[in-house]
Amino acid sequence: MISAIHTAQYARALLNAHGGKAEAEAAARARRCKEAGRTAEARDWTKIRAAIRAKRGPLQS
Repeated sequence: MISAIHTAQYARALLNAHGGKAEAEAAARARRCKEAGRTAEARDWTKIRAAIRAKRGPLQS
């Protein structure tokens, strides 16, 4: 399990690398980890995805 600081760092790095597709990338990594039986790592990626969503802010219509 990664710390809150590392979660924020990973989220920021993914946003810088993938822009608007960062959340989808985190979700894909979580799914791959879960399918491979790495549930703790999948939970970490789910937390990173949530951090990315929080950094992006509310969706606008």
